[in-house]
Amino acid sequence: MAAHLITIATFLLFILLTASMFNFNQTLAKERNHNSMVLGMAQYSKNSLPPIPRASRIRNSSKKPSEILDMMEPLREITNGYLIPLNLGSPPQVIQVYMDTGSDLTWVPCGNVSFDCIECDEYRNNKLTTAAFSPSFSSSSSRDLCGSSFCNDIHSSDSDYDTCTMAGCSLATLVKSTCPRPCPLFAYTMGLRTHWDCRFGRGTLSLPSQLGFLKIGFSYCFLSFKFANNPNIFQPLVVGDVAISSKDNLQFTPMLRSPIYPNLYYIGLEAITIGNVVSAIKVPLNLREFDSRGNGAMMIDSGTTYTHLPEPLYSQILSFLQSAITYPRAKDVEMRSGFDLVINLALPSRESFLCHGAPSESTVVKCLLFQSMDNEDDNIYGPAGVFGSFQQQNVEVVYDLEQERVGFQPRDCAVAAAAQGLHKM
Repeated sequence: MAAHLITIATFLLFILLTASMFNFNQTLAKERNHNSMVLGMAQYSKNSLPPIPRASRIRNSSKKPSEILDMMEPLREITNGYLIPLNLGSPPQVIQVYMDTGSDLTWVPCGNVSFDCIECDEYRNNKLTTAAFSPSFSSSSSRDLCGSSFCNDIHSSDSDYDTCTMAGCSLATLVKSTCPRPCPLFAYTMGLRTHWDCRFGRGTLSLPSQLGFLKIGFSYCFLSFKFANNPNIFQPLVVGDVAISSKDNLQFTPMLRSPIYPNLYYIGLEAITIGNVVSAIKVPLNLREFDSRGNGAMMIDSGTTYTHLPEPLYSQILSFLQSAITYPRAKDVEMRSGFDLVINLALPSRESFLCHGAPSESTVVKCLLFQSMDNEDDNIYGPAGVFGSFQQQNVEVVYDLEQERVGFQPRDCAVAAAAQGLHKM
């Protein structure tokens, strides 16, 4: 789950967004009405992130959040997510963050001008850069202590893994250099992610919530990976009334509310279709509803790349696919890639399907990208499955928060982008 992917050792800041410190690129913005905004999402591969476009301030920042109009940001596709360049502070500082529906807390690296990342060889090899947010250079930023209501909304301050403690030191003691144990340098950040998170969850600290749109809804349409590295097309991310209006053609399913994780988006998985037939594989009850403790169901998470399914369902799907596909398995690729089922497929000349990088010689890879939930025991805590972003390509996804439902519609997202004026010819 996206919320479990980050380990933090030093000075990070969760962002409490206000109109005076949060800025947007408006070059492609579409004004709709007083309760909507349309954002453009650009798609790039991990190997080619172009310079972040100039961003301008929100017009008339004295307005209430629900009245803010005309905002547009490109969202860039990389290996495991979609990046939004945000301008934070006054004057604005550009930070690249993941668009993530799997939590509600926006994180950015905070402290000096730049930071070091541990276990980030791939990031460095591709010459990608990011910056840290420097509150001291922003006139609209203020420091919040761990005893504040905002921090208590996230975790208890007594927790060893509290988001308000860094290496066992609270923000207050870290800033004052009075921590009883050695603390790392401010410019030193350890974690599994080199970009940080702009969260679209249901909590009070999420981006839509702080901008006043959370009670309405939002929608997006992820482009196919074939558009990676194309600077001329942006994928639409719509927040507000327009996101949920005139959507009767979509297939809606009820949004489930978890009693223990109320800030996440859950749906029930009823059946699985493979090819043109509904498979005989029975979907377990814990993917359709919560148990008595509030665990189970299927979480929608744009911050998770692969769709994760629990055992034994995951293995049953692999067996079904293996019996239906007559091509030989590529076990050497399985060993190298870590995927459980890889098929050798002979293709006509000049036809190929690529997933995560160029092929070696004549080898090509077509990816379904499902993984096991990989629970350590039979007890399931949290969601029983995760619906990741890879399976959401060319699907319009609508989060209708007023009616507590999620809508899906297969769609050519490139056509949708052109209709929104987000395709520069």
